[in-house]
Amino acid sequence: MKDKKRKSYPIFTRLGAKLSLLILMITVSADVLSFSARISIDMIVSNGSSDTENIIASVVSSIIIGTLLSFIVGGLFLKPLVELIKATKQVSQGDYSVQVDMGWAEKHTVRELSDLIKVFNEMTRELNNNAMFNQDFIASFSHEFKTPLVSIRGFAQQLYNGNLTPEQQKEFSKIILEETEYLSELSTNTLLLTRLETTDIISKEEFSLDEQLRTCMLRLEPHWSEKNIDLSMELDEVKFCWNEQMLAHVWNNLFDNAVKFTPEGGSIFVSCHRSAGVITIRVRDTGTGIPQNALPHIFEKFYQADSSHATKGNGLGLPLAKKIVEMCGGRIGVQSDLGKGTEFTVILPDGGNLLGKNSSRSELNLGGEE
Repeated sequence: MKDKKRKSYPIFTRLGAKLSLLILMITVSADVLSFSARISIDMIVSNGSSDTENIIASVVSSIIIGTLLSFIVGGLFLKPLVELIKATKQVSQGDYSVQVDMGWAEKHTVRELSDLIKVFNEMTRELNNNAMFNQDFIASFSHEFKTPLVSIRGFAQQLYNGNLTPEQQKEFSKIILEETEYLSELSTNTLLLTRLETTDIISKEEFSLDEQLRTCMLRLEPHWSEKNIDLSMELDEVKFCWNEQMLAHVWNNLFDNAVKFTPEGGSIFVSCHRSAGVITIRVRDTGTGIPQNALPHIFEKFYQADSSHATKGNGLGLPLAKKIVEMCGGRIGVQSDLGKGTEFTVILPDGGNLLGKNSSRSELNLGGEE
């Protein structure tokens, strides 16, 4: 059994050297000032003091002057640290808006302390943003959850009161069923999205990506057949190694949107090709399209381009798809013309990670692609 490696902390650090130098400067300054003060006193009052008295006087004056200098210089030097401690206490009490303003001390303190305060300010800004995001998320989720509940309660009350025709009973029951399915999907997507954002542990296995695309589209066969949609698929045989069940959520969402927003007699085209070390999947439809002002927001949680809610959706499908694609090292982007159709492009790594460690982009820039 191997021994655990212990972390070694260097005895001599740059911060320790600067603090030692500061103490040395204070001590030397105190001695110089004490000596100068003693000479000045002897010059003014010469009373034949003994060497012992002179030594004692020098020591006492050194202590007094050194103490005063320590309080003054140390107070200025360590003021940012005191402010940092106060701010940390505020953060521990739930106040994430606090920022440490170093002011004058920013240029006169050690770099390590200055860097620490800068990192602390960045941390509190991020925590404050996360807190605001969580509040918005809860508010949006509550709104999305409350609306169908009100609908369910209203129609259930009508059924309970009776005096309805068989057609009305059937219609109200259908609405209640649709709303409960919506709530179920909303809860499932929210839980899945939250789990994905709090864990990086995903089981992986090799599977046929082209076969998965066929299966996901076949699941929607009753819907696109009912609308007489012309479906065509151009798929290379591609093996991919990741979580098959998780990746299916991406295709289910993209295909479901394509079928949902494509009018009767329209067409949907799905392609999957491998080239230049990447796997490119395109889902193109001749549907209603997405307004240009909505395109930058479609991957945001609970955002719905159809503000009238004429088409049922919970605004979590695309954010969930984007998160899953990013987790397997890929990217997702969209092109759309209002009234003409929409094309989603997913690029997956054929081994490796497309995003890279330093990439902050989450969507593709597809402006120049054909």
